[in-house]
Amino acid sequence: MPLSATGDTSKTVKLERYNSYLRKIHSTKVLKASSKVLFRATLLIALVLVLLFAVNYHPHSDSHHLHRRSFLSTGLFSSSSASSSLGGGAAWEKRVRQSSTAKRQHGLSVLVTGAAGFVGSHCSIALRKRGDGVLGFDNFNDYYDPSLKRARQHLLEKNQVFIVEGDLNDGPLLRKLFDIVPFTHVLHLAAQAGVRYAMKNPQSYISSNIAGLVNLLEVAKAANPQPAIVWASSSSVYGLNTENPFSEEHRTDQPASLYAATKKAGEEIAHTYNHIYGLSLTGLRFFTVYGPWGRPDMAYFFFTKDILHGKSIDIYRTQDNQEVARDFTYIDDIVKGCVGALDTAEKSTGSGGKKRGPAQLRVYNLGNTSPVPVGRLVSILEGLLGTKAKKHLIKMPRNGDVPYTHANVSLAYRDFGYKPTTDLAAGLRKFVKWYVSYYGIQPRVKKENSHADESA
Repeated sequence: MPLSATGDTSKTVKLERYNSYLRKIHSTKVLKASSKVLFRATLLIALVLVLLFAVNYHPHSDSHHLHRRSFLSTGLFSSSSASSSLGGGAAWEKRVRQSSTAKRQHGLSVLVTGAAGFVGSHCSIALRKRGDGVLGFDNFNDYYDPSLKRARQHLLEKNQVFIVEGDLNDGPLLRKLFDIVPFTHVLHLAAQAGVRYAMKNPQSYISSNIAGLVNLLEVAKAANPQPAIVWASSSSVYGLNTENPFSEEHRTDQPASLYAATKKAGEEIAHTYNHIYGLSLTGLRFFTVYGPWGRPDMAYFFFTKDILHGKSIDIYRTQDNQEVARDFTYIDDIVKGCVGALDTAEKSTGSGGKKRGPAQLRVYNLGNTSPVPVGRLVSILEGLLGTKAKKHLIKMPRNGDVPYTHANVSLAYRDFGYKPTTDLAAGLRKFVKWYVSYYGIQPRVKKENSHADESA
């Protein structure tokens, strides 16, 4: 018995040692397998991250070129906008078509460039409300606060207008849009605005107002059918002209600023494309547009801001100590002029880049016909805001601004019934009401009649 018991114990110990050995081998194999899986997974994740970084990397960052969005907001995760020059897929194309489709019989299909801008957003909403198809196009640059442009974009979305985010110099994207939609018209309002800013960043004016215009016209002339084009020139083209009121027949070969020179160049470029390719082109010379949702770089806008914050405002006088005056034109009147120009624009006569016959070429003043001294503008704002302005009278610097503008609009009245109806006091009242509401300000604003017509 003792020998037998000892033998059994020896076998048991050996068996346990063997099982322990097997468990160690198994654990080692599992650990090695797990390590391989972990290594491969880590390698795969690293490769994916490198790929995503390469796709989303932008080697240049010019603050006045395309607004840069984060990767998660691009078309790989959202079809709400174009994530590349070729568009954003089937869902994106569907939105482009839906926005461009007219809801009324014989309605227009209009590509509105600069749709997130001041005039562009108002025109887009007006066209959409009457049943036209409208597709917006904008690069959302930061010349002024982009959040205001995004707020206008939200307003347009509520009115079923989709904005494609892109740059005028992106030829493939523009051609893609014309491939998807047979636009009947283009309302070209995108531009680098502002007279004084041209002294700081002249290249932005060449890129947008000249190169961007040429790129758009190149795409439009090759389209089949060619659209009729209405585009924004400027009253600044009159430059050093001293004849008043400014007429389309007056000379415009003495620009006083680079901005004015690029707009004048645009008019000459338009003539060339009309002559060679049969594009129907209408230029509109805007005179100091103001109103709700306006541009923060305009005097009436930053005067309002500074008065409310108790800051002094600079009021310019001419070199011979005369008051500076502007033909302030309310946004609703400008919209009526733009729509009138679109409605009376004749079809282009070219096809696929080849001219078939003479095409329409026009240029019009769109102003208010009633110049108002800047001092009067300030007085009206003081009354509406219930606050006295801290005025600082200074001589106008030699930066390209002109001392006086006054529009003769008889040609626009003759051809499409353009007739401004809003005086400065009434227009500023609407602007101030929008301003305090938008920025959530509670100033001592004078209460006005509740039945006054308000517009966004």
